[in-house]
Amino acid sequence: MSWGHGVVAILGLAVVTFLTRGFFLFSERELRMPEPLQRALQAAPLAALVAVLAPEILMSQGELIGTWRDARLGGAAAATLFYAWRPGVLGPLLAGLAAYLPLRLLLGW
Repeated sequence: MSWGHGVVAILGLAVVTFLTRGFFLFSERELRMPEPLQRALQAAPLAALVAVLAPEILMSQGELIGTWRDARLGGAAAATLFYAWRPGVLGPLLAGLAAYLPLRLLLGW
């Protein structure tokens, strides 16, 4: 891809992003969304996070992992358990890393 194609692609993505995210801002009156759609939009960030993280945890080189001896599983389990105990962001992150690093570096999983 040439430099010009890259610039056109970036500008095109910027326009599409602006239009889709600003759609509700262009109207002069308040748009009412149905209640089920509002509830669904509240779950969208969690669904997006799961869609990104699940393949990273459960797959390796495009295939499902074949063993439970994978450091990513231990890190995900530790982070999940910590979050169940104390919801937040930093705690589960540190708990997951505290489980992942020894499994990966010391045991070679």
